[in-house]
Amino acid sequence: MTSDELRSKFLKFFEERGHKVIPSASLVPSDYGDNGTLFTSAGMQPLIPYLLGKTHPEGQRLVDIQKCVRTGDIDEVGDNRHLTFFEMMGNWSLGDYFKKEAIEWSFDFLTNKDYGLGLDPARFYVTVFKGEPSTSSGQASIPRDEESIKIWQEVFAKYGLSNGVAEEDMIKENVRIIPLGVNDNFWIAGNSGPCGGDTEIFYDTKPNEGTVGGKFNDLVNSFRLIEVWNNVFMEFNKTPEGKYEPLASKNVDTGMGLERTLAVINETEVFSTDLFAPIIAKIDELSDHSPDLRAKRIIADHLRTAVFMIADGVTPLNTGRGYVLRRLIRRVVRNARKVSLAEKDLPALIETIIDLYQKIYPELASKREIIQREIEQEKEKAQKPLDRAEQFRIDLQEATKYGTIKKIKIFPILLPDGRVSADYIHQNYQTYGVPVDLAQDIITELGLTLEEERLAQLTKEHQEVSRVGSEQKFKGGLAGTGEMETKYHTATHLLLASLRQILKSEIVQKGSNITTERLRFDFNWPEKLSPEQLKSVEDLVNEKIAEKIPVEMLELPKDEALKLVGTLSFDLSKYGDIVKIYKIGSFSTEFCGGPHVTNTSDLGHFKITKEEASSAGVRRIKAVLE
Repeated sequence: MTSDELRSKFLKFFEERGHKVIPSASLVPSDYGDNGTLFTSAGMQPLIPYLLGKTHPEGQRLVDIQKCVRTGDIDEVGDNRHLTFFEMMGNWSLGDYFKKEAIEWSFDFLTNKDYGLGLDPARFYVTVFKGEPSTSSGQASIPRDEESIKIWQEVFAKYGLSNGVAEEDMIKENVRIIPLGVNDNFWIAGNSGPCGGDTEIFYDTKPNEGTVGGKFNDLVNSFRLIEVWNNVFMEFNKTPEGKYEPLASKNVDTGMGLERTLAVINETEVFSTDLFAPIIAKIDELSDHSPDLRAKRIIADHLRTAVFMIADGVTPLNTGRGYVLRRLIRRVVRNARKVSLAEKDLPALIETIIDLYQKIYPELASKREIIQREIEQEKEKAQKPLDRAEQFRIDLQEATKYGTIKKIKIFPILLPDGRVSADYIHQNYQTYGVPVDLAQDIITELGLTLEEERLAQLTKEHQEVSRVGSEQKFKGGLAGTGEMETKYHTATHLLLASLRQILKSEIVQKGSNITTERLRFDFNWPEKLSPEQLKSVEDLVNEKIAEKIPVEMLELPKDEALKLVGTLSFDLSKYGDIVKIYKIGSFSTEFCGGPHVTNTSDLGHFKITKEEASSAGVRRIKAVLE
């Protein structure tokens, strides 16, 4: 199936069921000034006012395909599934139909051979909300979503399929419905507002491996089961005080990623679909068929995203969304060098992308000249930083091999624990102009980690000296002072303290990376964390958020501060005589130069999205705030 066929089938299916087709909103959110969101990152985002009760001019039933950008996993792009730009298909009920219609239509569209996708009904499994118990703070319990369970049992029975409900997070025997908790199957936009449980639909991608069975999270993490659709049932309004009140008008908010669904239908990966195959083929042609598949995927993904960003009015800058665009273009140029793709050939590649999408998004054709000009100008500006970054790579490789290099005499490149020195990164930025985001890319590629907290302190000191406002974001999102980065800094402290309590007190930070969309945290641990351990860590962080603990900053002499802080994650000798520590009640006390919220209640809901190996003896956790 082609992407055009999938778009057409989806829109027609819901149009025939009373939905009005609405156009995609811009990638630049209209409410950017209010909440700091850089890009439209979900289909529901442009519809928030209507989900909150405003009347939509097209009525109560809507369907659309929304352009989205997410850069939280930019370092992962280059594998067979991560993307920065994607299209989200969604159908919406604003106080009209609810669970029964949403569930039945979802399954009908996925499985019907005549007007749907024709997928095998027996390869689907679903999750539902298992409820939330009452809390000591007075929050009433939210019951298990028995209505959705009953509807799904009826749907599966209609197809002659097993419809058992899991008692634990396990698939076995006739189980096809798995109830999961608030961290997996409950959705809210921000800290308060309309919310509710959801039901997620998963597809078995490897039926040749036999009967599906085992822990649900393991099946998802191994990509045996892939989520293809999410139906959110907005039944409640969460008040600023944390109470859940029933909504008078209940909404349905759904989402199904176009690229992922197309890959599932065609039993392939996203870069082999017709959305990417022509782009990859053009890169092959221009690069004389380089074998570096990862670099070619990065070029295809990032250049596609840049084209859509510029068409929606984004220009390369040193801050905000403009800096995200600048970083993407620099990564395109850097990876073009890796595959010997001549930079003079980028315009031909841009034309391939515009030709591929202009029928669906005519704004790309109408802004063709602007897109070409902006990328060409930014490409020229990238030359010096990229040349300097290449020397940085050579220096790091030499330091890794020999322990030092001759030209660096003031600072060590590598710390005793193997991390790359923040002072060295800062020196390169100040003296040689190596952008921090490029340095981070190289450090990651070489399998190294960075002394993040120290770099945050150096950056803040430099900003003060330079009289740069505290609102300016740190290059590359490593230690930004924007609203979301600030929240993630504090969440990182809660995560570290929770890991120490759940695993062992000797846990230390081995590296971290913060963007506007997620945190990434490396720590010393010899083995994969179990789902139970991850759940315990996640629950403990959310417990501390719910306790509304004030975050206190103290400036103390180093010796006095050492008495308050337990295990150190870095060499304190580099710090001055007066240091800053941040206290979160009695739960966490850490040296830190980064910005923080004033109370843990400002963070929202903490969710671990991935746990994986970073290097030998080091694990990595990625998490988001919802």
